[in-house]
Amino acid sequence: MDPMPSTKRVLLAAPRGYCAGVDRAVVTVEKALELYGPPVYVRKEIVHNKHVVTTLEKRGAIFVDETHEVPEGATVIFSAHGVAPVVHEEARALSLKTIDATCPLVTKVHREALRFADADYDILLIGHEGHEEVIGTSGEAPEHIQLVDGPDDVDRITVRDPEKVVWLSQTTLSVDETMETVRRLRERFPHLQDPPSDDICYATQNRQLAVKQMAPETDLMIVVGSRNSSNSVRLVEVALEHGCRAGHLVDYADEIDPSWLDGVSTVGVTSGASVPEVLVRGVLEYLAERGYTDVQRVVAAEESLMFSLPTEIRRDLKAAGFSDKMRHDASFTASEAGSLH
Repeated sequence: MDPMPSTKRVLLAAPRGYCAGVDRAVVTVEKALELYGPPVYVRKEIVHNKHVVTTLEKRGAIFVDETHEVPEGATVIFSAHGVAPVVHEEARALSLKTIDATCPLVTKVHREALRFADADYDILLIGHEGHEEVIGTSGEAPEHIQLVDGPDDVDRITVRDPEKVVWLSQTTLSVDETMETVRRLRERFPHLQDPPSDDICYATQNRQLAVKQMAPETDLMIVVGSRNSSNSVRLVEVALEHGCRAGHLVDYADEIDPSWLDGVSTVGVTSGASVPEVLVRGVLEYLAERGYTDVQRVVAAEESLMFSLPTEIRRDLKAAGFSDKMRHDASFTASEAGSLH
């Protein structure tokens, strides 16, 4: 075992955790349960976080993989990752009441895909095969869209007209890896067009930026997040790429292996964009019990963006006299706990 470090500290990333799109999606399910009563059906995980899904299940949400699993005429919520047009058609065929909790930044990518498909472009969608967001975006114009799964996938791409090619991306990717993919694509297709604005969302970029700032001073990076959360997985990769000695992804503090702390002076802590702050608190308490009581905040950006709830929820909340505030008061607090800073 390595000797114990003489000083122990925690670098706590800011921002971290819930982004505006996740907050909107989770509150949508909570408000739907208040308005309509359980059960409320949700197609796919509302966000990629085990704790969030389990807690909502206890409140009466039923998560399904496919639209046909929802009883005819019931209410179904589409997840923050977005769905393909065919899913809306399936819902109509079953007379389902639909509430679309797709993150507005994902919806923006869908609209870009439709716009470039209408102009008969070949669209190169940078993203991870099988991810729900990629499936939804590809479904907008499947005959125009090809998936590019990272820099090493570039060489197999062929297009009809190299003068009419555009790239778009999944919103939760590594910024650096995406730009390397774009660089390689541009070598092959010099006339490659960029999207009208950044597709990688502000929250993904900000969380990666904080990790980049922390990594060179950090012996161990603990990222709170689920394994199916793309943006959480990326944070571990970014930490290792920028000088952190070790990095691990955990859902809960009890998943931390005590041996990870052997000889560790500085622990970095952050969380993916679908992670409630209560889980970060659990990690900080675990570390404090082991002598890491000096918590220093690393601020990479300030975030104030909030999205309105889906139209159907806002309308029904107003009719029922409910508050339609975005922030919740329960275990899913999206704000950063001041006592930790």
